[in-house]
Amino acid sequence: MKLKQIQSGKIQFNMLCIVAALLTYMSMYAFRKPLSAATFEGLVYWGIDYKIIAIISQVIGYTCSKFMGIKIVSGMQAKNRIRYILGLIGVAWMALLLFALVPHPYNLIFLIINGLPLGMIFGIVISFLEGRKNTELLGAGLCISFITASGITKAVGKFLIIYLNVSDFWMPFCVGLIFTPTLVLGIWMLGKIPPPSEEDKLSRSERVPMTAAERLNFFKTFSWGIIMSTLVYATLTIYRDLRDNFAIELWEQLGFENNASILAISEICIAVLVLTIIANMIRVTDNRSAFFGNIIVFIFSGIMLCGSTYLFSIGKLNPLVWMIGSGFGLYLCYACFHTMFFERWIALFRYKSNIGFLICISDSFGYLGSVSILLYKNFFTYNVDWLAFIKVATYISGIMIMSVSALLYFYFRHKEKEMYQKADVTVLSIAK
Repeated sequence: MKLKQIQSGKIQFNMLCIVAALLTYMSMYAFRKPLSAATFEGLVYWGIDYKIIAIISQVIGYTCSKFMGIKIVSGMQAKNRIRYILGLIGVAWMALLLFALVPHPYNLIFLIINGLPLGMIFGIVISFLEGRKNTELLGAGLCISFITASGITKAVGKFLIIYLNVSDFWMPFCVGLIFTPTLVLGIWMLGKIPPPSEEDKLSRSERVPMTAAERLNFFKTFSWGIIMSTLVYATLTIYRDLRDNFAIELWEQLGFENNASILAISEICIAVLVLTIIANMIRVTDNRSAFFGNIIVFIFSGIMLCGSTYLFSIGKLNPLVWMIGSGFGLYLCYACFHTMFFERWIALFRYKSNIGFLICISDSFGYLGSVSILLYKNFFTYNVDWLAFIKVATYISGIMIMSVSALLYFYFRHKEKEMYQKADVTVLSIAK
């Protein structure tokens, strides 16, 4: 299919972008998340459960990747994107092979290497979709992947362990092998996506690679906005990782032991709810309304987290409804960051930059926080079960998201007013 034909056919173009992003990013999860489906039962090193060490090792690599991505992803030329995706995921897969072959605990180093390239994939994939009139719709497809892919890939991993007797150490590599064909298809489709049109650039502002000076200037311009939004995003990431990495243990405590399908079913329900809301945001053409509407959604998400957990605690919600309700609050806010908040931020203030810069900053501190919380849980709350720990974490996350989002709202209202005042001064000086 020729690029002009794809661009002229709106439905075909939208489907190309959505399916390409969905397949690529969902397949990336197959090289990272199945590790959480393993239990490594009975293995303890240095007083820490081996699974916690394994997850921390992978997250350390992933966190470093996010910090590297601030420079690499935000400054990447469009022509190099496909090459980077193939190379980065290839390195991650080989690391899983070595993780299976090398005896424990020496194989932990390969989990750091596995996480090191994968943290940059999202920023590269979203760069194919950003800066378009319908970025929210296209991003909704990408949202499906990071909401459902973790549950789906872990379900596949759990299936291999339970029914095919694949060991905990070989399972992550095998899941990656299963998803390799969909990865290749997704990357091939990404390569068929044309760049944003002139109409897109007029509507959402042009997205360009950023130099070190441009990144510094952007931070100086929106420093408190970046700090507060990173705090909200980091809270979401920490909570999501806690809920996600130990989903097996959590579902078992809720009475769903050895039920691999519940991992996928619950996340698919959440994805449908979130997708419906995100996809409809394309109807909001005014960047200002969409941007501030996003912040209101953040506050609502915090209320959902606290409210659903309170109702579950007093017996008004059953475990499945609570997991879906709290997951909806989490992923609605999380998806807004990825598909709308950063996108409309750049569009509203007409700043020549890219989403990758903002996402990598937020992600890097989010995953840094995840490592800290995992260590705290292991050393200081060892006797507290995961269900109790997650409930407390949900309350803290909800309150943090609500309070900081309210401050974020007033900050950007002030920043907007300041922008218009500067514009008026410029117009007056030109007139004189």
